[in-house]
Amino acid sequence: MDEKKKKLKQDYKNRPPEGGVFQIKNLQDGKIYVGSNMNVRAALNSIPFQLKLGVLRHKELQADYNLLGPDMFSFEVLERLEPQDDPNYDYHADLATLEELWLEKLQPFAIRLTRPLKKKGSSE
Repeated sequence: MDEKKKKLKQDYKNRPPEGGVFQIKNLQDGKIYVGSNMNVRAALNSIPFQLKLGVLRHKELQADYNLLGPDMFSFEVLERLEPQDDPNYDYHADLATLEELWLEKLQPFAIRLTRPLKKKGSSE
């Protein structure tokens, strides 16, 4: 592998995570499913794929998707985490806080799509 490819590969590995909070909106009834992931782009690729296969673990969302089809859902990043200079920075805590804030903001229709990133004493 030449030096240019090695540098590109190393730069890719050293990138800060592109975490964020996203929503999946049922366009028929307005239900909003909220989730977060340390790699929000990958999550928004994976979830539609899981829905198409019928294997998403969130049963209510999967049932709605099966009933209504893909055209009745929108997928959107609500907020991305800002990259930090500190390589030891804990992105998980900020991501959990952002998800909680979006859940509060989008009520009463917000339903958590992912498990909480930190324990809050409430169940999903």
